[in-house]
Amino acid sequence: MITRTATSSHTEDSTILHQKEQCVHQKEQGIYPHVRAEASWQQQLSQLVSSVDELWRLLDLPQSLLESASAAARAFPLRVPQAFVDKIQKGKLDDPLLRQILPQGLELTPPPDFVTDPLAELHANPHRGLLHKYQSRVLIIAGSACAINCRYCFRRHFPYEDNQLSQAQFDELIQHLETHPEVNEVIFSGGDPLINSNARLQRWVDALLLLPQLKRIRFHTRTPVVVPARIDEGLLALFRSIAQSGRNAILVVHSNHPSELDHHFDTAMRKLRDAQVTLFNQAVLLRGVNDHVDAQAALSERLFDAGVLPYYLHLLDPVAGAHDFSIHDTEAFELYRQMAARLPGFLLPRLAREVPGAPAKQILAPNLSE
Repeated sequence: MITRTATSSHTEDSTILHQKEQCVHQKEQGIYPHVRAEASWQQQLSQLVSSVDELWRLLDLPQSLLESASAAARAFPLRVPQAFVDKIQKGKLDDPLLRQILPQGLELTPPPDFVTDPLAELHANPHRGLLHKYQSRVLIIAGSACAINCRYCFRRHFPYEDNQLSQAQFDELIQHLETHPEVNEVIFSGGDPLINSNARLQRWVDALLLLPQLKRIRFHTRTPVVVPARIDEGLLALFRSIAQSGRNAILVVHSNHPSELDHHFDTAMRKLRDAQVTLFNQAVLLRGVNDHVDAQAALSERLFDAGVLPYYLHLLDPVAGAHDFSIHDTEAFELYRQMAARLPGFLLPRLAREVPGAPAKQILAPNLSE
């Protein structure tokens, strides 16, 4: 049994809560009507656009779609940083960034093959807050919230309320991992793990680093794409602590389109590389967003310019509410052939599908010579 020393320090958690409450008060008073990318990450997360009426006003969207969008947002809330909204072209319904966050009435009538648990994750949930789908690695559900709610999210129906982790429950999770020496990699996901405070993340990481079998700690996150300021000194110190322990720190960002990325993202990625973090990107192939070769090639090139290696291009998981983003396999294969002709091999992400119950992701290899 590994001995752990409990910490009573909640200073950073309390500070962040105070900052969020203060920012909410300031917004109510009209002091910060819009928070831009230069603001602190706490300010940006406290003043997300969460009202359909506000989104419609900011982007001059058709009033005829407002009622159905409001109904969809009641089922799966709208949540988007102001800086992300600023990148969307006003009045353009087919803007690739708007498509990803726009609630639509058709979400409420999914076809029968689009389900609430498309990856059968509820059957791989042996402990509160833990998914154990693959032999050598596990995934920790580090919370339910994200910096942005993407309408294609495969966990939009996940029972987060049954997987919230207190510190005591996290300690029990560690004890579970002690009995599974085959697990040498832990992945923080969610929700988005970087919504947590640095103090909470550091406590969790410190506990994991006591596991002798652990080789890697990985974070899956979209937050550095939409709120790059989240990569602050406290978080960088956490990543440096992983490197100093002799383990590898990996951060997998999630960007689907080159228009999402800016110089703030570049700066954040440079800081992470300096902290010895390995950087990958995973994207989802989405109709009306990135289903053409120009967008895919530009995304790979833009990511590499920022020091991020394209990793996966996922086919859409058939989650209820996301069917409008679906692309047939034949279209995906043709697009991938075009990407292979355009990009060098190291910039070609692996085309992948996750199959419930399979021992690994299914890597799809269309005949690139056709």
